[in-house]
Amino acid sequence: MTKKYFGTDGIRGRVGQFPITPEFMLRLGWAAGMAFRRLGACRILVGKDTRISGYMFESALEAGLSAAGADVMLLGPMPTPAIAYLTRTFHAEAGIVISASHNPHHDNGIKFFSGQGTKLPDDLEAMIEELLDTPMTVVESEKLGKVSRINDAAGRYIEFCKSSVPTSTNFAGLHVVIDCAHGATYKVAPNVFRELGAKVTVLSAQPNGLNINEDCGSTHMGNLQATVLAEHADLGIGFDGDGDRVLMVDHTGTIVDGDELLFIIARDLQERGKLQGGVVGTLMTNLGVELALADLNIPFVRANVGDRYVTAELLERNWQLGGEGSGHLVCFQHTTTGDAIIAALQVILALRRRDESLAQSRQTLRKCPQVLVNVRFAGGVDPVEHPAVKEACARVTAAMAGRGRVLLRKSGTEPLVRVMVEGDDEAQVRSYADELAKVVTEVCV
Repeated sequence: MTKKYFGTDGIRGRVGQFPITPEFMLRLGWAAGMAFRRLGACRILVGKDTRISGYMFESALEAGLSAAGADVMLLGPMPTPAIAYLTRTFHAEAGIVISASHNPHHDNGIKFFSGQGTKLPDDLEAMIEELLDTPMTVVESEKLGKVSRINDAAGRYIEFCKSSVPTSTNFAGLHVVIDCAHGATYKVAPNVFRELGAKVTVLSAQPNGLNINEDCGSTHMGNLQATVLAEHADLGIGFDGDGDRVLMVDHTGTIVDGDELLFIIARDLQERGKLQGGVVGTLMTNLGVELALADLNIPFVRANVGDRYVTAELLERNWQLGGEGSGHLVCFQHTTTGDAIIAALQVILALRRRDESLAQSRQTLRKCPQVLVNVRFAGGVDPVEHPAVKEACARVTAAMAGRGRVLLRKSGTEPLVRVMVEGDDEAQVRSYADELAKVVTEVCV
């Protein structure tokens, strides 16, 4: 189904440029309220990350939802997975997240959760899009939606995160450095780990509306690496702006990405007889993960890039664990969407059960050299489908003779073509990636 507004991860763009404008958000709130009201009584939770435009869009959505007769419950700054959880526990019809995830402050977007805490089904997105193109109306005054605020949202979510580990869990003696990206985890993440007994050093937890993801968090790990080394910490945890991605740093300062974290969790579940089915990765998941899981007789399949597709594949197969190298990790045994805090907890538990450091635990996985080059394009003709690009991809694939793979795809959240080449010779892989990126750049001009 072709969608006019919704991408792979909701609606996202530059603040002030259509559709990320107050006027559109007003209409989006109304359209969403009308769509959910068709299903019966309507109560919708609204949360956001810490970027400054969240205030503006929260107000616009609130007005639109109320005009449609939907009751609104405001959560304030909260991680995206917290909104999924609270939508379920309050038995709301939907949850709305105002966030552009790992993007800079000048971007923003909207994500929706169903009443079950999962991504919206396509038919509901289609209904909202259809309503967006119709004249906006207002219900009678006595039917206008009411607005309230959930003041204990952070405490509820902290307890939920802690419930994902055994009640006997005690992280005493563990020193972790947590980088909150000046984002939505800045209040809850340090408290989760402190309340479980860990010594916590906190970075990037002073949001001012403009500094979200700025040289910090899971997209800029340098400060976290340096602090782990300077503090002689056991490990570091880097979140993104909305708290659904996590990367780690071991005690040597080495970054441990989502592929490696996924493997650590999968191996632990299998060793305890708790792994249901297999593991879902994406087209970008390192080939080394697939090979390492095969050595453990753990089934592995690839979905399209995006946690939406990982989740869909898990549901289709009735499996529980999946994720991406970027740090989106889905642990269905605990929650309904990618949750960075819960995933980090599962990794630390796995390390403690094996009595290993993060550096030791990741060594079982031998990753294949993988080079990713981003090429910006202005839109229009799809460069991935250009004949010259296809010919170059076929040429490189043939040259690797079965000892590597090529993947080109357009980003679902940014105007980028991602060129990925993977193989067993790093210098060769980088050369091929640069060669393909040059071809893509030429056709984008």
